[in-house]
Amino acid sequence: MVRRPVAWVVAVVLFGEAFGIAGLNWFLGVVVDRQDMSLAGLDPHMMSVSSKIGGVAFGLYFALCGLVALLVALRNRPPAGLGRVLLISAAVVHGLLGAFTWGLVGWPAFLFMMLVLGLIVLLLMTYDRVAEPVTAPPAPTTP
Repeated sequence: MVRRPVAWVVAVVLFGEAFGIAGLNWFLGVVVDRQDMSLAGLDPHMMSVSSKIGGVAFGLYFALCGLVALLVALRNRPPAGLGRVLLISAAVVHGLLGAFTWGLVGWPAFLFMMLVLGLIVLLLMTYDRVAEPVTAPPAPTTP
């Protein structure tokens, strides 16, 4: 009953995060490029390009995880194979990001990361496969 709405919410949140992460890293790359300052002798253009590439790659990762959640919502079937691995890795990433944001950004960002972590875990747990009931073999008949 709660499975499909949770999958829809997870898909929307992960797509939002994908665009947010990609946009934030792109913006940071532009800022580094316009400052034209070196950090410990590193090339500013290289730092700018690597920030943009990293943001796009991380955004594509979250978008792929969001696509898995969207397919789960549309099909109403549990994620399997690579999709399940992607959602588990997204949960681990959100746990790590939550730990980092507690110290660097503050508790509101930590709460958001833990909320997304909880939603992904809820998605994985509500679609957990139910084992088939084991039936006893039929009793042998005597002639």
